[in-house]
Amino acid sequence: MSWVLLVIAGLLEVCWAIGLKYTEGFTRPIPSILTGSAIVTSMVLLGIAAKTLPIGTAYAVWVGIGALGAAVLGIFLFHEPATPLRIFFLSLLLVAIVGLKATSGAVEAP
Repeated sequence: MSWVLLVIAGLLEVCWAIGLKYTEGFTRPIPSILTGSAIVTSMVLLGIAAKTLPIGTAYAVWVGIGALGAAVLGIFLFHEPATPLRIFFLSLLLVAIVGLKATSGAVEAP
């Protein structure tokens, strides 16, 4: 269950990272409220997941999901560059996230 919460926390990190663009410096109320809510919920879920997962692994996966998701959505939503090297390094980030999960060795409480 901790891994599910961690993935949800990471996806919410993507939401708030992308949401920052829409807040226009927190001058737009609705995007600002949604972004702030995503930040808080993401942190709370990370904290819950970190109760049973190693903090280094949990934090790295959380940040990795957020960075990967924000970069991919930046390419699609904001027309950021999608160069071969950028795609290569984003792929490495995905491999690192999966690798951390595969090697975490965390045993969750029943």
